[in-house]
Amino acid sequence: MVTARELVLSRRPQGRIEPGCFTLVERKLPALSEGQLLVRADCFSVDPSMIPRLSVDTYAAAFDLGAAVEARAVGRVVQSRADGWSEGDWALCWGGWRDYAVVDASEGIRIQPRSGLPPHTWLHVLGVPGLTAYIGLVDVARMQPGDRVWVSAAAGAVGSVAAQLAKARGASLVIGSTGGAEKARYLTDALGLDAAVDYRAGHLTEQLRGVAPEGIDLYFDNVGGGHLEAAIDLLRTGGRAAICGMISGYGKPPGPGPGNLPQLIIKRLRLEGFLVLDHLHRRAAFEEAVLPLVEDGTLHSDVTMFDDLESAPQALLSLLDGAKLGKALVRP
Repeated sequence: MVTARELVLSRRPQGRIEPGCFTLVERKLPALSEGQLLVRADCFSVDPSMIPRLSVDTYAAAFDLGAAVEARAVGRVVQSRADGWSEGDWALCWGGWRDYAVVDASEGIRIQPRSGLPPHTWLHVLGVPGLTAYIGLVDVARMQPGDRVWVSAAAGAVGSVAAQLAKARGASLVIGSTGGAEKARYLTDALGLDAAVDYRAGHLTEQLRGVAPEGIDLYFDNVGGGHLEAAIDLLRTGGRAAICGMISGYGKPPGPGPGNLPQLIIKRLRLEGFLVLDHLHRRAAFEEAVLPLVEDGTLHSDVTMFDDLESAPQALLSLLDGAKLGKALVRP
């Protein structure tokens, strides 16, 4: 019988997330039933979508008090009672914030790490963040070669892939926005974007007009709030926006919406929100398009790794504070 260490939600945050909202516990895991796997986590994910679920229902139910926080993980199978799975296989699964997890094999995906691609790549550019970026650009916003594209939170997990993918698919201009001069340099120097805007350095719309005086055709939104309002100003007639996330409002009381919504009519804009969960059937097409770009180095997949299970709350806070690059992961 295996004892797992878990980080559980012990109380709901009142405003800002605090480490005291979580408690480290140990639980003896049950023996495997037929069709189940015991997986030792190599690392697990922290995502912006987790933040509101600490308190309220969203598109998924709020996390249960007293239970380990739900999260995707990659790890190795240490015991199998499922056909087709063997000890030592790598699995992408809903392991949660724990070091060992019992999972149904039917809900796991076997991955085969390639030379130069660590297993955590399947939690980033080849996982849900990458698929989200692909769906937002290709299916929702219907990006075309020559489009002028702005991606907010472009140093984050989804944004960094979306911005690089737009460049790889023939955008004539790719702008990334982020918080801080160092991150802005990262967007141009490391990711190869055409321009970067530091939203902390001045009026956002004015900065954007400085690098895109002719406006933009496509906006990939991870932030909402003032960024969305600026995008509506910048979008040209017939422009499109894929609304992926609104992290600027997470953990805060609802605020006023954009004040320039009449431009949606005047410029015939299309703004569409989406959930990647509705597009999982596109995984094969996504991997066919993106895997070669990862293997040849066109798409970078930087991660910020937090060590130890107890660091998960800090990793979650890094999403709000901007204290990370790329995908935030925890190695238990």
